[in-house]
Amino acid sequence: MAIFQLHICAAFLMGMILPSSALEDTFIAAVYEHAVILTGDTPRNVSRAEALELMNRNLDILEGAIKTAAQQGAHIIVTPEDALYGWVFTRETLYPYLENIPDPQVDWTPCNEPKRFGSNPIQGRLSCIAKENSIYVVANMGDKKPCNRSDPQCPSDGRYQYNTDVVYDTEGKFVARYHKYNLFASEVYFNYAKDPQFVTLNTSFGKLGLMTCADVLNYREPAISLVEKYKVDTILFPTAWQNGLPLLSAVEFYSAWAMGMRVNFLAANINKPSLDITGSGIFTPEGAKVYRFDMKTQTGKLLVAEINARPRLSPTYPPAVDWSLYASNIKHFPASPVFTASFYFDNFTFTELSQEAGNHTVCQKGLCCHLSYKMAEKREDEVYAFGAFDGLHVIEGEYYLQICTLLKCKSTDLKSCGEPVETAHTRFDSFTLSGTFNTSYVFPEVLLTETQLTTGEFQVLSDGQLVTHNGTSKPVLTVTLWGRWYEKDPPHPYILSGVP
Repeated sequence: MAIFQLHICAAFLMGMILPSSALEDTFIAAVYEHAVILTGDTPRNVSRAEALELMNRNLDILEGAIKTAAQQGAHIIVTPEDALYGWVFTRETLYPYLENIPDPQVDWTPCNEPKRFGSNPIQGRLSCIAKENSIYVVANMGDKKPCNRSDPQCPSDGRYQYNTDVVYDTEGKFVARYHKYNLFASEVYFNYAKDPQFVTLNTSFGKLGLMTCADVLNYREPAISLVEKYKVDTILFPTAWQNGLPLLSAVEFYSAWAMGMRVNFLAANINKPSLDITGSGIFTPEGAKVYRFDMKTQTGKLLVAEINARPRLSPTYPPAVDWSLYASNIKHFPASPVFTASFYFDNFTFTELSQEAGNHTVCQKGLCCHLSYKMAEKREDEVYAFGAFDGLHVIEGEYYLQICTLLKCKSTDLKSCGEPVETAHTRFDSFTLSGTFNTSYVFPEVLLTETQLTTGEFQVLSDGQLVTHNGTSKPVLTVTLWGRWYEKDPPHPYILSGVP
């Protein structure tokens, strides 16, 4: 079992404490899905001037989106991870794109003092964009930090390189810096932050927390502590999320996480359909307010919505859920024939939904999943399966999952269950899904045909049941309870290796 140390010294609490009369009940949020201009298909060495030219081309596009968001009244805009330069790098080829990003406690407005900490033109431009448009701007870039060769963890090139989020307020002041703690497997050109950072901002429109992409899935920190210990109202989430249908599409998981953790979630993704990268939105504890999932066109998209600034104080705030209460207190449904199929290299135990209506229990290890359902019509050309997974996921990160899922198979061949699928024709009049989870971190997902979300068409009851009694507006791709059992995760890669 991994033991995580909470390093409070890494948390920054910034912003003024405003009088109650200045606090806002709602605010207008914006996210921008950016079709990033990439460095090329292969890593290559460029000069600093060439690196700046590419980053400024991307910033030109982002600036237009930020200006439009501000004109629509947005208080804050989140832009994607890797939005300035992409991800085709080695450590050496990334270096010209990096800047020295100081600790935000230095009280710095780069727009006013562009050379105070050396040559930092990208930070200066981001600051000016925020100031000129009177809007909070959240952006992602690279930070470089020299290290002492006597430090046993100092890389051989004498510097740390961090995947970094930065935030500028409405005056252009630099107010937050976050070094990504959970790197994706391919991010070998960056270093892990030594400790999880818990970066928060106090604003007139609630308390905000900052994290990046794999931070929401791979390990407990910083995601869980931001919500539970630091009590943030809204998560700011730059990401470059590659979709994994049927259970890990971007908007599906973001919406589920917002509902499961009961916070607002502002997710800005890259748009690169050729690489299965798309999916951004503004999500709340009650579901999606606005989202975008577009695998057909390669264009940017601005999303804007008004949401509750402090969802915990809202009369519609959902109650806490005991995710195993119902499932642990009912008898198992009669056994059905089971088979094994794989999703994302995880072997699920499945049973086929061979009838128009039925009740099923499927178990794997300590997890038993229960399903009651009724289809509007049983089609011969579509197969649905109901399954359970209880185990350690080991591809592109290691983390422990407990999952109960009803999903459409790619074809009528049961071996295709779990393979990517985007369309369906079967509607369900009702379903009830529950599981004997050993974790309280469970995220409810309902995904409809053509990767569309549903809001208000299902409920999560306080005893852990995901239910719909009036059917869904469109055919169903998946109905899922996705659980993360953090206590069974291996140690974080930084802790395990002892080197960045």
